[in-house]
Amino acid sequence: MEITVYGPVRSATGAKTVSLEFDGGTVADAVAAFVAAYPRAEPHLYDGDELRSSVRVTVDGERAPMEDRVPADASLTLMPAVQGGSR
Repeated sequence: MEITVYGPVRSATGAKTVSLEFDGGTVADAVAAFVAAYPRAEPHLYDGDELRSSVRVTVDGERAPMEDRVPADASLTLMPAVQGGSR
């Protein structure tokens, strides 16, 4: 699976797009596998045990709820909210 990340999550991966071994499952499973591989991303994506409501996840370019199925060869995009600068 290829995962493209934006915002502060990119500092956890060191690259905009990373490859991850994933056997398929739900969106929640894919995000959990990503966080297991890149633990520094967790505070940017989760608030406790829940995915932050501001995080947007797409699968093959389409927004996907956490319970949707994801094939092993899908492309996932993770977009955490990006906060603006000061005035």
